[in-house]
Amino acid sequence: METSELIKKVRKIEIKSKGLSNQIFSGEYHSAFKGRGMTFSEVREYMYGDSIRTIDWNVTARFNHPYVKVFEEERELTVMLLVDFSGSSNFGSRKQSKKELIAEICAVLAFSAIKNNDKIGVIFFTDEIEKFIPPKKGRTHILRIIRELLEFEPKSTKTDVSVGLKYLSSIIKKRSTAFVLSDFMDQRFEKALKITNQKHDVIALQIADPLEQELPDVGLIEMLDNETGEINLVDTSDEAVRNNYKATMLKFVEERKVIFKKSNVDVANINTQHSYIKPLMNLFKRRESKR
Repeated sequence: METSELIKKVRKIEIKSKGLSNQIFSGEYHSAFKGRGMTFSEVREYMYGDSIRTIDWNVTARFNHPYVKVFEEERELTVMLLVDFSGSSNFGSRKQSKKELIAEICAVLAFSAIKNNDKIGVIFFTDEIEKFIPPKKGRTHILRIIRELLEFEPKSTKTDVSVGLKYLSSIIKKRSTAFVLSDFMDQRFEKALKITNQKHDVIALQIADPLEQELPDVGLIEMLDNETGEINLVDTSDEAVRNNYKATMLKFVEERKVIFKKSNVDVANINTQHSYIKPLMNLFKRRESKR
């Protein structure tokens, strides 16, 4: 990509995502994520209305009178973006590719984070760690992230979501809020997801394209597997072929739902041909209602 073209794209994404963050997402982001991490402050005597869950039983036993633990909200969070850069992220049937959509969403999350005084970092992964940008604050840092999202070329085309999750746990020691942006077209990440979500607050943003879910009736077509490079001829005029494909993808969708639920991970399903505003807003509101 030419430098001038890259600058224009970065600027366009900055204007759009910063506007969305200021007008829509920033307050919802704060409500959904601030206060998720709490630090111990002090012990004081129990007062009417205090939750019994905050009682410090050791201190209570020592003084023969109920005492509670007092916690303070962590004012600064570390937000990590785990971005799937495998070959399938290049797919997009009409409006935009999954990769382009991911860049926009990352920018919105990043501007929402710094508006709330949080640090933000990025991990690019395929079936290996492609790039790590340590958490920092500031507009310059976010613009660097956007540039990397638009122009970075990964070494591999394959997917292993667990690689990104394991690296997060190894490199970020403090509890973070981690958004995983991927189509999750992988069979090996459930165990890593469960383990990582115990240490960090993991949120799955599942990016999909309609053409991946249901084949149109357009006759004989060549289908390229972006991860393996294989090209297969598919007769989409055959109803059985279309039905089998649709059944396979529905099974895939249901399997992912089960994995996220069992792992206690919040998820938003985002489509390349529809606005991501509503899915993200719904995600934030669900999380706020849990607090």
